Amino acid sequence: MKPFALEPGMLTLRGVFYPTGHLFLTFPTEQDARRAEKALEANGHNGEHICLLTPAEIMDKIERTAGKDDPLPSPGTEVETVRHFAELARQGHHALLIHAPSHSETEHIMQVLHDFPVSYGQKYRHFVIEDLA
Repeated sequence: MKPFALEPGMLTLRGVFYPTGHLFLTFPTEQDARRAEKALEANGHNGEHICLLTPAEIMDKIERTAGKDDPLPSPGTEVETVRHFAELARQGHHALLIHAPSHSETEHIMQVLHDFPVSYGQKYRHFVIEDLA
């Protein structure tokens, strides 16, 4: 697993978190997230394509991208999605950010994690955020 770093390519033109080609999955506890990461690695997923985010990282690095007093409405749902991640983080949820650009990779990840307690999941595609859990 690699440490999370917010990169410019993970943001929209307005600066909102939108990591195209990634899954963002939240789990109720750090232990749940770490078990999920181990299961993914055991099933062929490269740990260098997986980042664990703590609640503090979600609030410090992800939530701030949604802006606080932006007078312009967002044309999509990315701001509300970020705010939902932050709300879960305030409840102690941890997250995995997983690079999975293809549909088959996404399906395999969701099959591996079928019995895991994913509290919320999103797949970021070009111009589409897909609900996973």
